[in-house]
Amino acid sequence: MSLYKEIENHVHEQLSRRNFLSRTSMGLGAAAMASLLGSDQSWAGKAPGAAVDPTGPPLGKPHFAPKAKRIIYLFQSGAPSQLELFDYKPKLEEMWGQDLPESIRRGQRLTGMTAGQSSFPLVASKYKFEKYGASQMHISELLPYTSKIADDVTFIRSMHTEAINHDPAVTFFQTGSQQGGRPSWGSWVSYGLGSDNQNMPSFVVLLSKGRPGDQPLYAKLWSNGFLPSVHQGVVFRSGPDPVFYLNNPEGIDNASRRRMLNSLAQLQQAQYEKILDPEINYRMEQYEMAYRMQTAVPETMDTSNEPDYIFDLYGEDSRKPGTFAANCLLARKLIEKDVKFVQLYHQGWDQHGNLPNDIKIMTKSVDQASAALVQDLKQRGLLDDTLVVWGGEFGRGSYSQGKLSRDNYGRDHHPRSFTIWVAGAGVKKGFTFGETDEFGYNVVRDPVHVHDFQATIMHLLGIDHEQLVFKHQGRRYRLTDVHGKIVKPILA
Repeated sequence: MSLYKEIENHVHEQLSRRNFLSRTSMGLGAAAMASLLGSDQSWAGKAPGAAVDPTGPPLGKPHFAPKAKRIIYLFQSGAPSQLELFDYKPKLEEMWGQDLPESIRRGQRLTGMTAGQSSFPLVASKYKFEKYGASQMHISELLPYTSKIADDVTFIRSMHTEAINHDPAVTFFQTGSQQGGRPSWGSWVSYGLGSDNQNMPSFVVLLSKGRPGDQPLYAKLWSNGFLPSVHQGVVFRSGPDPVFYLNNPEGIDNASRRRMLNSLAQLQQAQYEKILDPEINYRMEQYEMAYRMQTAVPETMDTSNEPDYIFDLYGEDSRKPGTFAANCLLARKLIEKDVKFVQLYHQGWDQHGNLPNDIKIMTKSVDQASAALVQDLKQRGLLDDTLVVWGGEFGRGSYSQGKLSRDNYGRDHHPRSFTIWVAGAGVKKGFTFGETDEFGYNVVRDPVHVHDFQATIMHLLGIDHEQLVFKHQGRRYRLTDVHGKIVKPILA
């Protein structure tokens, strides 16, 4: 029996009255939609011959003229301490070792790591702050390179979130929900805007680590969730095989793979015509994308032709594949290939003890490359339509966790206030938004919630966050759930 006949028999066995009715309604709905929109209507991600996705089409273009065409998100996993880096608080030095006033803490929920402490002694940063640039930004001595781009950056010092532990907090930032299963931010952008380069994914993920033994990262953070699978993030790794299973197996050449894909497409189309499941066509599109990526990915991952001055700009680590610096350089190359959303995850920021030493290791691993990326984009004219985001999932508290000394202290998770910076397309330069109290504990001016931040970045991409929705299991979902307001004061 032929493979095609086996598939056909299997499909017939799976059909039921419910499937028949569902299939018929989907087909009629698709036909009605096509007649309303015109026969030349095209959808981002639609494979040749595919019917309209009944769950609702992606935009394929922005709702309105975008300020940013692409995003590079430098996610610092583990939560950097804003009090050591960006939020200068001399009051902590003045009250060093004294208990955090109860009027400030106000019964805030604590993690299990500090809930049992009998006291909450305030601790100032070991590291000094200075003012930089025409904007006179306070920035820590730990970030000498970031200080050079002070006049290109907007600091949001009033971020806050509900999540108090790493996994739900990272998941919240990346998917708009503390629970797994929702589409990632990059997947929403891919779904909404499609791709400008058919030879590359619209959403690419790069991973690095500053020091060992930190919080793990999970594939759910770049998952497509309930969106079509073609919009999931594609992880690019260092080494000879940057994308798993991309290269041809031993003994298979490109001509053989092409014939295989052509035959598979016929079988998949036959199955689609029986079941009308759009995911069949999305799966086939992924196969075709992988075939085209065989040429595009190695070319993009190859940095051997970069001049020495670029490696000097990004730092010596940029010559070492898999480092944060190397990934920042790759991020620039990826957006030059019209990848819309490049997500870097850098692990190592979870510092409950020995913070002064460990944060020095982490800042050394990211400071030069983060600033270099902004400078490199700027000198190429790419910062005008590229947005760079730098930050973690929450902040760190102003009191010490555990042992306390001038040279050795820790800070627990702090969701009430933390800092993120953004630079590039559509945001002000040399600008600070929001303010915390003199202890760096509570936001006292211009609070920015995670959903507000997501709504604002989507706005810069030309997307109305309230209008980009996907119906799943009877409910309409969006990245910002039912929340989020645009933070207009930071917009240029």
